[in-house]
Amino acid sequence: MAIVYGEEGTVFRYPQKRRTNRWIRETIEEEGQLPGQISVVFCSDAYLLEMNRTYLQHDYFTDIITFDYCEAERSGRRVSGDLFISVDTVRANARELGTAFEDELHRVIIHGVLHLLGYKDKSIDNQRVMRSKEDYYLMRWASMES
Repeated sequence: MAIVYGEEGTVFRYPQKRRTNRWIRETIEEEGQLPGQISVVFCSDAYLLEMNRTYLQHDYFTDIITFDYCEAERSGRRVSGDLFISVDTVRANARELGTAFEDELHRVIIHGVLHLLGYKDKSIDNQRVMRSKEDYYLMRWASMES
C-alpha cells in the first residue's frame, strides 16, 4: 500500500501522515479489502470547484471529490483512488459545525476512504450507514497512538 499526499492551489502541510496511513490501512483491512494506491490531495475551493465542473458536471463547492480506481483481484478487492479535499470548505464547515478543523478534516478523509470501500451516500439510508461508519472509524482514530 502506498499513500501519497500533495497540494494543488493551496499551501497546506498535513503533519499526521504516518498515523493517517495506518488508520486508512486498518480501515480498509477491517472492511475485508486490500490496501492499494491512494492519493490525498489538499486543494483550494477554486481548484476543487473546477474539478467538480470538469469531471462531474457539478457547479458547486464541495469538501471532497473521490475518484475510485479499485480493482478486483483473486485475493480480494484492492482499494485505490484519489481523494481531493478542499481545505477551504473543510475549514468553513468546521466553523459552521462548531468543531475543530482537524476533526472535520479527519471526517472528510475517512468519508472519502469509505467511498473507495464502496459505501454510498445518495439516499437517506445510505447516509445513515455512512455517518455510522464515519463515527466508528473516527473513534478508532481517536484511540490510536500518535
